[in-house]
Amino acid sequence: MITEEKHRDGRRGILLCSLLGLLWNTVAAQTRYSIPEEMEKGSFVGNIAKDLGLELSELSEHGARIVSRGKKQHFALNVRSGSLVIADRIDREELCAKSVQCLMNFNVLVEDRLKIYSVEVEIIDINDNAPRFREEELELKISETTALGTQFILESAYDADVGVNSLQRYELSHNNHFSLLVQNKDDRIKYPELVLERALDREEQPTLHMVLLARDGGEPVLSGTVRIRVTVLDANDNAPVFTQSAYTVNVPENVSQGTVLLTVKATDADEGSNSQVKYFLVKIPGEISQIFQLNSLTGELSTLQNLDYEDAQFHEMDVEAQDGLGFWGRAKIYVTVLDVNDNAPEVTITSITNSVPENAPPGTVIALFYVHDRDSGENGEVLCSIPGDLPFKLEKKVDNYYALVTDWTLDREQVPEYNITVRAEDFGSPALSTDTHIFLQVADINDNPPTFSQSAYSAYIQENNPRGASIYSLTAHDLDSEQNALVTYSIIESDLPLEAPPLTSIVSINSETGVLYALCSFDYEQFREFQLRVIARDSGDPPLSSNVSLTLFILDQNDNTPEILYPIFPTDGSTGVELAPRSAEPGYLVTKVVAVDADSGQNAWLSYRLLKATEPGLFSVGLHSGEIRTFRTFQDKDALKQNLIVAVTDNGEPPLSATVTVTVAVAAADSIPEILSDLSSQSSPETQDDSLLTFYLVIAVAVVSCLFFTFIVLLLVLKVRKWWMLQVVQATGNHVGGVASSQFLGVDGVRAFLQTYSHEVSLTTDSRKSQLIFPQPNYTDTLISQQSCEKKIPLLTSEHVVINKDQSTSFQYEFTDLQDGT
Repeated sequence: MITEEKHRDGRRGILLCSLLGLLWNTVAAQTRYSIPEEMEKGSFVGNIAKDLGLELSELSEHGARIVSRGKKQHFALNVRSGSLVIADRIDREELCAKSVQCLMNFNVLVEDRLKIYSVEVEIIDINDNAPRFREEELELKISETTALGTQFILESAYDADVGVNSLQRYELSHNNHFSLLVQNKDDRIKYPELVLERALDREEQPTLHMVLLARDGGEPVLSGTVRIRVTVLDANDNAPVFTQSAYTVNVPENVSQGTVLLTVKATDADEGSNSQVKYFLVKIPGEISQIFQLNSLTGELSTLQNLDYEDAQFHEMDVEAQDGLGFWGRAKIYVTVLDVNDNAPEVTITSITNSVPENAPPGTVIALFYVHDRDSGENGEVLCSIPGDLPFKLEKKVDNYYALVTDWTLDREQVPEYNITVRAEDFGSPALSTDTHIFLQVADINDNPPTFSQSAYSAYIQENNPRGASIYSLTAHDLDSEQNALVTYSIIESDLPLEAPPLTSIVSINSETGVLYALCSFDYEQFREFQLRVIARDSGDPPLSSNVSLTLFILDQNDNTPEILYPIFPTDGSTGVELAPRSAEPGYLVTKVVAVDADSGQNAWLSYRLLKATEPGLFSVGLHSGEIRTFRTFQDKDALKQNLIVAVTDNGEPPLSATVTVTVAVAAADSIPEILSDLSSQSSPETQDDSLLTFYLVIAVAVVSCLFFTFIVLLLVLKVRKWWMLQVVQATGNHVGGVASSQFLGVDGVRAFLQTYSHEVSLTTDSRKSQLIFPQPNYTDTLISQQSCEKKIPLLTSEHVVINKDQSTSFQYEFTDLQDGT
């Protein structure tokens, strides 16, 4: 025998040699190492970083770790040194048993870069297990009458190592009666047998002692021994007899392992060793040998594993009692397994539908299933139920079949799908149950019309919008699904103003999206709002619909230039002229420019300003009133004819404007005919000679009667023209409150815009000059201060009253857009 100390020294030598012979290689992207078993924890396996071509920084910075499939981690990764080390004791026999080759596979994962490497480590067996026998001593009882050459099978030794380190040979200690025969079977196990070489004699030697030695082929060689004691028996003539021919026992299936079920008993009439009996189970069918075991000495029958009533309800076996020489007796053992509730009910679905329409009537079958419990009695009786308040119920059919049916009408819009739990519970104690989940979708039907979020809609659109542009979007929601929720839109009616064009030429709607498009460019001045009704219809069968009203409000844009109503360009070829007395004080109202704008709001707020004048600084224009007033008193150097260009601008964005030219004649009261004559001839006369004044005065007195008659006729003409002007203004726009009207004084085709004056004439015979008093002008839409009244100017001479000329003064007005700079 080899001592334990030598055994440890041999293991250290093997370990040292294995460490020196450590190998690694890489095959097909797999790194492989070979190490001996039983290495100490922390032992170096290999430089994994170098072998995998990784930098040390990659191991620590990118989260390198070992990923293995086993529950126990045998290797560890040292990220600082890049080494693979032993993390726990490795016992090759524990991992691979008797396998010729023992391989351990794991992976190295570089987590941040998602790289994984395969590593394989071969565990090399070391001779760390000596051959051993199950028993320390083997006892053989051999009759002294046994024939020579008889073979007696001995117990084989077991060596957990493999290869050369495993069991290699047996050796039998020296004796005079037996030899050793070793046989190799197909499973490569060596079976030792004793061969009787010399007859036994109980009286000469009743007991023989030998030692059987088993050796392996390791370095150093390890061995195990078993003592063999041969007892020479006397002749035996009585067989063992059982106390009962049959043994029966009832046992529940949930008894624990190792429970003693019964004890058999046999007796032998012989004496001494011939009366010693051992018990054996014989002719065990199937797997009974793995379920029960019989104590060969006591006859106790016990369980090796749990019983299962569902696998076998009854076990039958033979028991044999043998004495030392092989005489035997037999009996029967019957084991009845009693059922306990250890099986939950089993549910098998035979038919199922995954979808049911929401209008399905109550009683519609959803699923058909079969329920079975492997237990018996009450343990096998099953009750099925549906937990929770669901619109379903179970109907019992034949042979433990159940039908899951609807209990009341479903509504997909409230609950579109159900996860139904069917619970099958037995009546055992404690009760066992099984839950089966059935997923059901409720199929939609067209039972919901499209709905709008509002009962009415309003939209605001700028006029002059581009044709084809989208102006509003309507959306209707349908609680149904798929085709039943596919909504189309259309316009069914409208409420348009009388002056508006047909609806089909104004707007259209996209039938799929509900987007409203303008087919024309809206004009705020044409109509300002209109109403239409939109219908939303789904695509179900039959289709459902709903409608909603939409009011479109047209918003104004500054697209109209101010229109000048006064002064008006004459239509008879004459020229309009405003007259202003030379004696007028600053602030004297000469005339008023009246204009309107077809737009609304701030787009129609008008402002007036003087663009150009013959004498800058002589006249001013009211910013918001349009009144043209004198800014200073007239001087002798001022021209008798003043041309003023007035611009009228609205407050839109961008602003639009128009211009008008106003001609103002400046003269004393007695020089009005001369001014009119000069205007008609388009020439500016030179300063009149004082000698002509007397001549003109005589003419004036001569025609005073004609003047009076002319004045009466002119007054009638002005009344008629005023009425005609009022009709024109009213036709232009009702929002214009009034237009400044003037009376006209005509002199041979020259038409001057004169205010109506209330005047007083004083004529003397001895004076070359008389006085004409000019009171306040009578404007229909302008308030003049009392200071402008009772202004006196020289009396008109006769030559200033009527002058017949073929020529006419020019009066012109023009509209100019300031944006164009004209």
